[in-house]
Amino acid sequence: MTAGGPDPLLPGRRKRLVGNPDVRIKGMPVSHIRTLSIPADIPEPFFLFRDDTALKAHAAYTAAKSGDPAAAVRLVMDLAEPLANQVKAAIPSNVIFVAPHANEASGDNAIPQVLARTLAHATAAEADRDIVQRTRVFHTGADPMERLNNRARFDGPVRKGADYVLVDDVMTMGGTLAELAHYIQSGGGAVAGLVVLVNAARSGRLTPVRRVTTLLERRHGDAIREILQIDPAALTAEEAQYFIGFRTADEIRNRSLTARQETDRRLRAKASDRLGGETG
Repeated sequence: MTAGGPDPLLPGRRKRLVGNPDVRIKGMPVSHIRTLSIPADIPEPFFLFRDDTALKAHAAYTAAKSGDPAAAVRLVMDLAEPLANQVKAAIPSNVIFVAPHANEASGDNAIPQVLARTLAHATAAEADRDIVQRTRVFHTGADPMERLNNRARFDGPVRKGADYVLVDDVMTMGGTLAELAHYIQSGGGAVAGLVVLVNAARSGRLTPVRRVTTLLERRHGDAIREILQIDPAALTAEEAQYFIGFRTADEIRNRSLTARQETDRRLRAKASDRLGGETG
């Protein structure tokens, strides 16, 4: 959310339930089905940039993205002051900033955690240290279906009744933040806002308009739930728009299978490159 726009925080303090979290889909554990969305009345995140050019141009970017906390501190200190000022003006101190412990193919991305702690310090709020991402998602370089196949999973205690502000470095499709939002709300917390350095989503929005999810339900029935384990009403705006491009459930199923093969090839190539660098 850029400076001067509507405050996205206060409406989002209301907990929202989308779908039925007690439904099981073909034996899938309830905790693995995304049914709780980012609150629809938070229209967009606070953000600084609409692309990652400035982020990648920073001298500390590569090291920070690969897990160097000192590099992440340098990057955040150099770039994030305007964002911290936006957040400080709009977000009260009785929130908890939480960031995914994002594990990239190149290492543990240190930027989200450092940004969350910086924002907490700027607002005299709290930064969560207990919720952790327990799966590697390998989203760097992934296409949309690869991202949907490899969803983030989280562990750690959620403080019931607490208001959480979700933080990440870059939002493209918003899937990781959507999974974190689901996890927090299913644990009794509320999503009160989102903050990213880069809002790279084409629409800029967090949640789809209702007519889009209605169209997806009518066109694909339960296919998205069964294939990807996501309730259509819990999709992000970018995810929903992606699915609009599929005419049938079989197209979704086939693309998902192909994407899994592409992910495997991509990661094998990265592993081979690393081994070649070590032995060369």
